[in-house]
Amino acid sequence: MGKSYAIFNQKGGVGKTTTNINLGACLARKGKRVLLVDIDPQGNTTSGLGLVKRELRDTLYEALTMEEYDVHKAVYHTETKNLDIIPASVDLSGAEVELIQIFGREILLRNVLAQVKDEYDFIFIDCPPSLGLLTVNALVAADGVIIPIQCEFYALEGVSQLMKTVELVRREMNRNLQITGVILSMFDGRTNLGLQVVQEVKRFFGNKVFKTVIPKNVRLAEAPSYGLSIVDYDPSSKGAKAYKKLADEFVQREGR
Repeated sequence: MGKSYAIFNQKGGVGKTTTNINLGACLARKGKRVLLVDIDPQGNTTSGLGLVKRELRDTLYEALTMEEYDVHKAVYHTETKNLDIIPASVDLSGAEVELIQIFGREILLRNVLAQVKDEYDFIFIDCPPSLGLLTVNALVAADGVIIPIQCEFYALEGVSQLMKTVELVRREMNRNLQITGVILSMFDGRTNLGLQVVQEVKRFFGNKVFKTVIPKNVRLAEAPSYGLSIVDYDPSSKGAKAYKKLADEFVQREGR
């Protein structure tokens, strides 16, 4: 059975989607069967892998809101072998309001993924930058949490609330939920600030911090506009090399 991970930080612009796409693609290139789940209404993972949201008939929205829905209809293959995605659509933005009256609303995603979990080695869930019902669904469905943190001033702002949310979900709805790791992203080694943030995050999270640090890289920023992961867009770039190294570390850490 595959393991699922919520890529979570309530701050926006910290590298959640970048990590979701590129860690997933690197693992797929290593022969792992990977499913990406886009539960962010902005749908950046969806568009970042070349899918046109307005043209999609079946998405995560249908899977969450329709009874006895076969989630396989919402699974799309990507340009990368072994890498599939359940995409988001604009309808997902209204899902929190629609789902609020449904009994068991916090476990809807877990039930959806139960249909396909045996078919993948890893499932990564791209969470929205908020602490709403969609994020709770992701945390309830996940075995682990991956936290990307941008190497900038106020990097740890909001982390205490993030940890409280994870602990609340663990205590009330998902006793097996663990912090899998923290990824330092958008690192600029030329600045003292970047180095200070690395030290501060390691002091807070200890050995949960991945040794691989993701650098600031223009090619990483460009790749989504072409609907490609960084390893498909520019495999020789610094960003691609960093995510390949992160994938190696991830597999070693997770024992798979």
